[in-house]
Amino acid sequence: MPPRLVDKGMGRMGIDISRLEEELMRMFEAEAPGREFCVAISELARTGRFSLLRNIVPSIVYDELWARYEQNPAVFVAGWRTLAQEMHKGFIQHARQRLTSLTRLQQADGAPVPVWQEIQRALDGGQNDLLRAAFAMELLELVEPAVQRAGNLRECVVSAPSSEEADRYLDEATRCYFFGLFTASAVMCRSVLEEAIKQKLPAPLSRLLRTRYRNTATLGNLLHEVNNNLILTGFDAEFPALANRVNDAGKKAVHQGLLSEDEARTCLQDARQALQLLLRD
Repeated sequence: MPPRLVDKGMGRMGIDISRLEEELMRMFEAEAPGREFCVAISELARTGRFSLLRNIVPSIVYDELWARYEQNPAVFVAGWRTLAQEMHKGFIQHARQRLTSLTRLQQADGAPVPVWQEIQRALDGGQNDLLRAAFAMELLELVEPAVQRAGNLRECVVSAPSSEEADRYLDEATRCYFFGLFTASAVMCRSVLEEAIKQKLPAPLSRLLRTRYRNTATLGNLLHEVNNNLILTGFDAEFPALANRVNDAGKKAVHQGLLSEDEARTCLQDARQALQLLLRD
């Protein structure tokens, strides 16, 4: 189903992201990995067709299932039906847990995993629908905050080119800010200024820095030299102060802890303004 357009007044229309989220929830819950498998086992057992499973599951699994079925057929049928219901109801939460298990440290002796999650994870091994659902939901949740942040930025217009690498750094720094990766954004802001400065330094000063810092000059090193040779560089007098603020934010991000949204926004704005001063004809 296509996203619904919502009337926002004054003739403006907007895409209803919440509607997309609802549609995804329904789709993923209806097609939760393992649900149909559990329903099928329950129905085959309930209708006396258990032997059909012999051609579907490995023999060792079939023997285990048959032994449990013989112990108490009614409990076996009800148990697999319950597993199917749990897979349906808990799929989204399980999907988020699956993604988090890849992004955070996991304790070797962590809490036991529910049986339905073990089965669902095993059956999803080759399909990755758990991860697909988690990414889809997480990315949709990022849309409105990202739009708000992007809507408050203006284009960074410069009159002189820099390098492709600097442009990629700026792109990454800006996208990190849009998507809430504030600490990473500040680190990339420092990288873009470092690259842009290297591209704009006069050749004699550039050669001196390569020798002095053995091709490993940091943004702090570069700004120290710029401050000492401002006339030689031809840089705008306001550039060092802006660049130093970006460097301070980047160092804080690397050495002192996570940055807030306000800190990342200020850092990005300073970096973009510094680039506009630096990349003048």
